[in-house]
Amino acid sequence: MTTTDVQTRWVRLCALSELEDDEGLRIATAPPVSVYRSEDELFCIDDTCTHEDFSLAEGWVENCVVECTLHMAKFDLRSGRSLCPPAVNAVKVHEIKAEGEDVLVNLPVTYTVPEEN
Repeated sequence: MTTTDVQTRWVRLCALSELEDDEGLRIATAPPVSVYRSEDELFCIDDTCTHEDFSLAEGWVENCVVECTLHMAKFDLRSGRSLCPPAVNAVKVHEIKAEGEDVLVNLPVTYTVPEEN
């Protein structure tokens, strides 16, 4: 699922230096999102596992896939698609880019963004 069918705006979520390879960074937007760097690409998805209310930023990341640590559901960071049970629904994927040292994400206007970003 992408945000192309809703009104969006670009927001700064973090610095590029805050992202470690194959690690998630949870951002306190509402709803929360998580940002990843994997395979030399940047990704942003909704942070909550669609199987149960648990942060995906806490999960294991490898080959552009994040695995939820609660029940081992896996999600493709490129498409948001659920790759295995117990999750069957995709997570939302948000367009992301780096501008200099800033990581910008195109979020729906309905998402609340913390002031310090």
